[in-house]
Amino acid sequence: MTDIHDALHRADQEVFTREPPKSTKKRVEFLLAKLKTTKAVADLLGVTQRSVERYLTGRRNKPPRAVADRINAEVLRRWQPRVRQRRRRQAAAATGITIETRARFGCTAPIGTTDDPRMRRLTVHLPPEYASRLFQAQQQGASDRQLREIVAEGLQEVYFKDNGARAQGLEVEFTDVDYFDVPF
Repeated sequence: MTDIHDALHRADQEVFTREPPKSTKKRVEFLLAKLKTTKAVADLLGVTQRSVERYLTGRRNKPPRAVADRINAEVLRRWQPRVRQRRRRQAAAATGITIETRARFGCTAPIGTTDDPRMRRLTVHLPPEYASRLFQAQQQGASDRQLREIVAEGLQEVYFKDNGARAQGLEVEFTDVDYFDVPF
């Protein structure tokens, strides 16, 4: 995963209308309801079928840390898909997304201007078309570089060029991401 992928997944989790299950037993029951067989759950988690059965009966409550992390990740990935889809559709069609980042921004600009890359902290609201492009690229398995290009283009147009009001020949580079967050 990358910074942008992680941020999009965190944003998905912020729109949940109910809390996901807390106990190991309830989480494994949820995965079983989605995957239908204990063998499928065991394969997904990388444990034996018997371990899954023990989690389901409550005879084993504390899985090893790595297994507990996989259980948690798989439950969160499958929790309330319609709520997440509805929120993404809304962001892609009407509301847009807000990018909050601290990264190095450099640019190619006309002679006489400063184009040295420097760290900046930005919070910028991007219009729905950038949200749509970002979500589509993520669903199609885009790389970190491709997602960064979409974000850089959006920040370039909205923040640096002020929606076409200034800096016409500016090309922005978005590198060295310190943190990246995308509430939507």
